[in-house]
Amino acid sequence: MTLSPQFLDELRARTLLSALVGKSAKLTKAGREYKACCPFHNEKTPSFYVNDEKGFYHCFGCQAHGDAIRWLTDARGLPFMDAVKELADAAGIEMPAPDPQAKARAERALGLYEAMEAAQAFFEEQYGGLEGGEARAYLQKRGISEETRKRFGFGFAPDSRGKLKTALKAFGNEKLIEGGLLIQPDDDREPYDRFRGRLTFPIRDRRGRVIAFSARILGPGEPKYLNSPETPIFDKGRNLFNLDRAAPAARAANRVIVVEGQMDVIALDQAGIGEAVAPLGTALTDMQLALLWQMTPTPILCFDGDSAGQKAAVRGAMRALPHLAPGRSLAFATLPAGQDPDDLIRANGPGALEALLAAPEALVDRLWRHEREAEPLDTPEQRAGLKRRLLGLSSEIGDPDVRDQYRAELLRRFDETVRPPRREWQPNAPGRGAGRRFQAPPRPASDAARAVGASGLNPSVARAVLDGLTRYPALIAEHAEAIAALPLASGEDRKRRDLLLDAAFTHDSLDPAALDTILAGAGVPGLAEASGQQRGLNFSFARANADPERAQRELVLVVDVLAARPELIAAHEAATARLKEAFDETNFAEQQRLRAEIEESDRRLARLVLGDETI
Repeated sequence: MTLSPQFLDELRARTLLSALVGKSAKLTKAGREYKACCPFHNEKTPSFYVNDEKGFYHCFGCQAHGDAIRWLTDARGLPFMDAVKELADAAGIEMPAPDPQAKARAERALGLYEAMEAAQAFFEEQYGGLEGGEARAYLQKRGISEETRKRFGFGFAPDSRGKLKTALKAFGNEKLIEGGLLIQPDDDREPYDRFRGRLTFPIRDRRGRVIAFSARILGPGEPKYLNSPETPIFDKGRNLFNLDRAAPAARAANRVIVVEGQMDVIALDQAGIGEAVAPLGTALTDMQLALLWQMTPTPILCFDGDSAGQKAAVRGAMRALPHLAPGRSLAFATLPAGQDPDDLIRANGPGALEALLAAPEALVDRLWRHEREAEPLDTPEQRAGLKRRLLGLSSEIGDPDVRDQYRAELLRRFDETVRPPRREWQPNAPGRGAGRRFQAPPRPASDAARAVGASGLNPSVARAVLDGLTRYPALIAEHAEAIAALPLASGEDRKRRDLLLDAAFTHDSLDPAALDTILAGAGVPGLAEASGQQRGLNFSFARANADPERAQRELVLVVDVLAARPELIAAHEAATARLKEAFDETNFAEQQRLRAEIEESDRRLARLVLGDETI
């Protein structure tokens, strides 16, 4: 449907903005304008003004600004077209005619909306009648106030196969079946009421229209909750319970909370937390995540602390991965085991829940904890399995920058977890420190070996390694963290390294020719230009005719050794400095251990340079 500027201008002109805004903000007259405390941010002194003559609102505090359409999209979270339709209905303006098929769908949906509203009125009427006593007793037992009952529209479906059908007969059985209010048996017998002997509450869309129902059984039996089936106006994967009320509350609170069930939402609302929503009997879907991110950059998943709740939280985390982007993530607040939000609030008050929500767990932390606790890390195979799972998680992320950050962070945690423990110093003589004196560290294996591994990597070695990475690009992404840590002295070498990393994470597949093209486009020497600059080095990965498997194993080994060396040297120098200040046996043992590791890495690197290393 195309909306002309003339139609939108007429819509704005026929909408009294102060009346629209005044439905959710307390306005007071201020000359020719109205003022209020801004609904978009917390303030004590009014800085939010509404001007009916000009048809706009403006906040001098947070700079929120817009017209009637913008008010509905920002304050209530409506999609643009829904906002226009609501204003047109209120102003008595007919929307531009859609195509015939769209018009037929709209008319069909309109009849369903009317039927659902009529059913809601019927259920509320029954709640207040003689048959609704059990439903009233249940809500009283649950501590649901009358104010909350009215706000969420609790009603009662009498235990009858035909009372709703009779009350709504004007709509016809076909319409009631289409809306999920009646069930049509397979044997063509008479349709009958879907909801019977249950406490009911409506499910509304973003515009506050009833689109479905959820109904809880009051006695023993299954299912405990019965929801409407999917209909032309209700798709459970594209809606969230309480979305219509939570969207404006979320903007005011700058957060949205996702809980497991509808009754959890109601318990939070009654405790003063109105920005809560719940999926409708399914795991979070892509569309539901999109709805959440429209309200806040980081929705908080607040699921039960039991096994089922934590599995649901992890499923939500996995579902979100492909859609992560800067300013779009998830966080997690874990309830105590065996408690839902209502239990926690009843036992310890709303403050206990607020304390959990104030310090949620970041998405990266939840993913790491889930994979780290999945199995022991006692064997190399188990540790390799953890690394593979972590790499698999990061590869699911669509945004390349976020993917790079997750990969680096998860691998950092992996390396810290699987790094061998430091060896304890064992004195030879009895008693701690008996007869021990500080000794100068031994000389390095050779000056050549030290030069090869020195900080500020030897230019020839650096270019040989970069050549090897260009020749075997499949290794770059898998060893990105170590490659990023290489101590490259040359700015040109660092630029080439960064281009290789960027290319590996932004291209599905790479070959040396493609990398050469990328490097040439950036004005950086590629494989053909650089390959002649490493004379005297016998790295297998620097030779075009080397065995590919051996060359790749050797390249990974050299990268790991070179990347780790600056940290080893820094740790050794720190330990040596501590020993010079005051002798300590533990520090002495640590200094000797670090020295031995440095010497061993120097010797191994020298053997690799000479082509003598067997791997």
